[in-house]
Amino acid sequence: MDHLAQYIHVHPWLAASTVAVAVIAILFEMRARSESFAGVSPQEAILLMNRGALALDLRPQELYAAGHVAGARRMDGEQILKGAELLKKYKQKPLIVYCDRGSLAGAAVRQLRAQGFDQAVALRGGLTAWHAENLPVEKGAGNKA
Repeated sequence: MDHLAQYIHVHPWLAASTVAVAVIAILFEMRARSESFAGVSPQEAILLMNRGALALDLRPQELYAAGHVAGARRMDGEQILKGAELLKKYKQKPLIVYCDRGSLAGAAVRQLRAQGFDQAVALRGGLTAWHAENLPVEKGAGNKA
């Protein structure tokens, strides 16, 4: 223990940097865990959709047309910002938001939750995870937002 105190005394900036990095890592981990409650697996998404959840696809129109979750509605970022207007009849229903890998979906879920969509969740891993589980997709323009 004396060696640690001596080390900190001799290298205060290095010790402070180590503590700062540890705090940042802990905060990052806590944030990631707090956001994970808003994520569902593809299997959980199917259960929610069987109970009336609406799936929202954030990908560009051409990717949506190439294959999307059955019954999904395509929306872009601007439409998500207006979610309270465009999706008002779904305010009390679960919303499953997805993109290719899930990175955009988390931000969209936070935006929707801020607008009062308390049951909005992201599809963990996005459509990539959906494909990895060999789940079916619909092709075509379907029902656009």
